[in-house]
Amino acid sequence: KMNILTFDIEEWFHLLNNESTKTELDWQKYEPRIVQNMEKIFKILEDTNTKASFFVLGWIAEKYPNVVREICDRGYEIGSHTTFHQLVYNQDRNSFFQDVDRSIKTLEDISGKKIKMFRAPGFSITEENLWAFEVLHELGIEIDSSVFPASRAHGGMPKYGLAQPSVLKYKGAQLKELPINTTSIFNTPLIFSGGGYFRLLPYPVIKHLTKSSDYIMSYFHPRDFDFNQPLIKELSIQRKFKSYVGLKHAEMKLRKWTTDFEFVDIKKANDTINWNNVKTVEL
Repeated sequence: KMNILTFDIEEWFHLLNNESTKTELDWQKYEPRIVQNMEKIFKILEDTNTKASFFVLGWIAEKYPNVVREICDRGYEIGSHTTFHQLVYNQDRNSFFQDVDRSIKTLEDISGKKIKMFRAPGFSITEENLWAFEVLHELGIEIDSSVFPASRAHGGMPKYGLAQPSVLKYKGAQLKELPINTTSIFNTPLIFSGGGYFRLLPYPVIKHLTKSSDYIMSYFHPRDFDFNQPLIKELSIQRKFKSYVGLKHAEMKLRKWTTDFEFVDIKKANDTINWNNVKTVEL
């Protein structure tokens, strides 16, 4: 059994598919909440004695280098979550390369460590833009966690077919892939280990599903635990529900989850997995 804890470090207004929060210019309208929200995450991890990995936006690193320094000083590892939090399938190959390259350089400059991990915003590498894996390979990324092996609003990759650690091959690129885990309910993939899914489901359900899972890749954001964040009025009703449901109890649920089960960071997972024995997925 392996449960991995990860956080995508971005601001509360970095919501995808929303015109009013799409560009860096839009972001200036909103109050920053990243520092106080990070303190909350650090406290949860400290109180439950849990390790985690952090996929950090280059934009956050550029504006708040101390956030990155504190993650590193506390002994947690970092990866790239791009610079500007754009959906990968809305970019061409060159703009994606420039964006990820910039984020890696920024994070390496601040942390003094080599960046080898990546996660795409919204898990937006799909069957239509597999070239993204070549770009990651070119930029020295070794471990990816962008595959969402089910359908979702931002794409997903149902054809990937594996919700477990695997070796991903595409043309000349090879990456260690740690996809999001799914569980099957009535032959339908269900996700429970992060974001709105985690906030929506009652804790006893999450606990039951965790017990019956051999592999979990969680993904949380600082905003998931920020009950007092302002409401972005321009959001669609569906998006409002997804973005704000269950905020009140999310912190308590994460504390329970990390107390009831043992979680590791990606470094520990990478060291534990026998990569010669996992399945290879050729895309």
